[in-house]
This record gives sequence, C-alpha cells and structure tokens, in this order.
Amino acid sequence: MDMADLDRSAATRASSVPDDPVDGERWRELVSSVGREIAMPLTAALERIHALIGSGKIDRASLRALREEVEAARRAGMIAQQLARYASGRLRQSHERVPLADTLKTALSYRQRETEARGITLKPLLKPADVIVDASLLFSLFNTLLDWALVHARSQIEFGIDVKTWPARARLTCSFAHRPADELDDGAAAPLPAPDLDSLSWHLVDQTASTMGLPLTRSVRDGRIAVTLEFPRTAHDQMEGLSTIELDEGFAASTNSKPLAGSHVLVVASRREMRVRVRDSIRHMGLIIDLVASVEEAAEFCRDGLPHAIVVEGILSGERLRALRTEIGSEVPEFPFIEIIEEGTGFEMSGFSGIGTARVGRDAIESALPSVLMFELSKAL
Repeated sequence: MDMADLDRSAATRASSVPDDPVDGERWRELVSSVGREIAMPLTAALERIHALIGSGKIDRASLRALREEVEAARRAGMIAQQLARYASGRLRQSHERVPLADTLKTALSYRQRETEARGITLKPLLKPADVIVDASLLFSLFNTLLDWALVHARSQIEFGIDVKTWPARARLTCSFAHRPADELDDGAAAPLPAPDLDSLSWHLVDQTASTMGLPLTRSVRDGRIAVTLEFPRTAHDQMEGLSTIELDEGFAASTNSKPLAGSHVLVVASRREMRVRVRDSIRHMGLIIDLVASVEEAAEFCRDGLPHAIVVEGILSGERLRALRTEIGSEVPEFPFIEIIEEGTGFEMSGFSGIGTARVGRDAIESALPSVLMFELSKAL
C-alpha cells in the first residue's frame, strides 16, 4: 500500500463501539486534536493579553490577531460539539431530492469574499445530478470541506461533479496543490504529515459524510490532495429502493436535531438588550453567532467573508442597510435577512405578502425567531 494514499471510506468503516480498540484510538486522537486546536490559539491570545497589560495599549493589527485567535478556539469548540452530536446517532435527517451542483455553487458563493481575500481561486466543473440527502447536512459538509481545503491549498481549489455509470451514483471531487510548483520538480514531494491533514475540520468532514452514509476517500500524491465523495442515493427516473415515505418534499427536520448547526449568523443591533435577546433565543440551535452594534460594523465584518444569515434590528433600517443588502444580494441572491420590528407578536417569512425580508415582532423573538431563521436558512440552501 502506498503510504501517500489515505483512504477514509465512511461507508465501510465500522460503527462506534466503546470497547473497540481501533475506535478507541480514533477517539483518543480526536480528543487530542480538540485540546490542541483550542489550547494553541488561546495560549497565543493569553500572551497577547499579557503584552497588552504590560504596554497599556494595543494596535489595530494586534486587536485583529487577538480576535482571530479567540475565533479559532471558539470554532474548535463548535466543531467538537458537532462531532459529538453526529456521532451520537440521534440526529434526525430529512431526506429530499437535492440538486448537487446548485447546492455546491450556493456554498461557494457564500465563501467568495473569503477565498479572494486568501488569494485562492475556485474552479468548479460541475455536471448536473440530483441526490437524495439531508439538504442542510450537505450544505454543512461542503462548507466544512472548504474550511479544510483553504488551510492547505496553495492557489486554486478544483471541484468536479460527475456520475458513475455503474453503479449509477453521483461523485464529487475536491482537489488542490498543497506544495508550490518549484518543490515538485523532482516529482517526489513528501506528503503532509497526517496530523496536519487530520485537523478537527477534517474529522468533521469525515464524521458528517459517515452520518450521511456517503463513502469518502482522500489521497495525497505528487503534491496534490484529492478528496472524493460518492452519493449512493443518486436520483434518476426509476429510483429503486426508496419509498415515498423516506423522501421528504421539503425541509422538515425538527429543531431538536439542530440540522443547521454550524451555520454562521450575524446579529446587528444598536441596543445591547436586543443583541442579548436575539442571541439567547437562537443559541440552542448550535449556530455560530456574532454580534455587532451598527450597520457599518456589519459591513466591515462581511468584508472578508459572509455569514449565512443576518438578523438586524429594525430601527437600523436606512440607506446604508439597503446598500449592504444590495451588495450582498449581488453575490448571493437568496441571502437571508431577518428584521426585528419594534412592535407586535407576529412574524412573516420572506417571499410572503410580497416582502423580500423576513420579519419578526420584538415580542415574538423567543417564540418565533428560531423557526423563522431555520426556514430562511434552509430556503437558501
């Protein structure tokens, strides 16, 4: 076996058994990864804080670095929570017919600003194919795969979708160079060490694919990394082995299953009380939540990368917010905006009654916002 080839087949891997030594080793490695990826950025952040205490001042660059370090630790904690939830086997999935290429294009459009800021280009070569999966989990899988690829890719990430003829199933590939071209002249560049590749993001890719029943393989050869996902339940005119009961016609997963866990929501509210209320009302959904106090701060936040939805205080409506919506809408036409209006206990979904923005009354934040947010996020998939 070529040691450069790393096979991560989720379809053939045994289910978790507490006394299985192989499984036990896997989880020991995972716990080690969690500790490492939380401790490292927090240690750097603590050192930066000590320097701040000593000097009594911090410049803009150091403040940005401090935020990135804390964000990295928070992200590691969120991934650990998602891994535990997926591995528990209690996640309820809503299977529906999903256009694979369209879903991938949507996921990539959300990350366009971030990839451009990193100097990475995305090259999708996608053939149309419909698959039977949980749409929200698929969207999360694509985002996590891109998180992992962005860490290792040098300049371009290629995505491809094709359909195997036998057995008839869709196949998605993600490939990129992880070494500069001048290091590949001898044709024998050493592969990255496994700990570098097997980050928490990769563990989450692996676990999500396993939860969805998707065979996953990864290979490293000649300076390139290639990841392949196969979709055993690929839709065609005569879908065998799939009953009508199994196939949902729309998004139907319960909030208890946290189907959109890991999605990123930005809350924009000038009043601290409003920011706290919105945050507390949706924190049980497993979302990554960021809070800002003005539209200007929201625009600055979105400059390097878009969240998956924005919840905004209605009193901030104005020309600047309209400009931000137009700017984001040009990149992601179905981007979810939810407005918190000052009065009322009602709510409206976007697209109903001719409105383009979902609305939730201030007195209905706790009761209605989670459902509205889930609908808007799932509709954007």
